[in-house]
Amino acid sequence: MIPTLLLAGIVFGKWWRVSIPAATIGWAVLLLATGVVSGLAHFAGAALFGFINVTVGVLVFQAIRLAFRGGSRQRRHAAPS
Repeated sequence: MIPTLLLAGIVFGKWWRVSIPAATIGWAVLLLATGVVSGLAHFAGAALFGFINVTVGVLVFQAIRLAFRGGSRQRRHAAPS
């Protein structure tokens, strides 16, 4: 379950403003529809669980993206030797 949300965050990390709310609501609705959770408290817990895990995936994506962009900027602006 956790790898699914982490993977969703990594794959859709570029569009984090859409992917985090969609995964938060979608995960809770999926668990409610399949009968894994019942009641408002469990639904809210599932939504929180989805939010945290997809956010971690998005942060991993953003960190990798920043690392690659930061490294390419340094190479571009390096003084010729």
